[in-house]
Amino acid sequence: MCLLDRVTQWDGTTIVCTASSHRALGNPLRANGRLGAACGVEYAAQAMAVHGSLLAQTDGAPRAGYLASVRSVELQVQRLDGVAADLTITAERITGDANNILYRFTVAADGQTLLSGRAAVVLDATLLRS
Repeated sequence: MCLLDRVTQWDGTTIVCTASSHRALGNPLRANGRLGAACGVEYAAQAMAVHGSLLAQTDGAPRAGYLASVRSVELQVQRLDGVAADLTITAERITGDANNILYRFTVAADGQTLLSGRAAVVLDATLLRS
């Protein structure tokens, strides 16, 4: 499932993407005809994955990442499906190493933040043992 429409800018620490799929009746995250604001975390996770893939073009082969935790999530709205404007998803890598990455993310529309938080990504869970 790809929820993002395009990458509008990116660099070594930040990616900005847009999406219109929150308005689609066939959005696979909808439940009972609604798309709750917490589903915005998946939009952010996809932006982080694209960021990792773009960075891998210069750093080597892309690796599968796993969303290990989401923290300090603040929902400013209850639902995303009623938002008329396209979503702007920003993910900023705030720290990390070769296996663990911490991102800060926001999902906004028309300059209004809809949700924000932090997400930890693990690239190889087998390295966490020991």
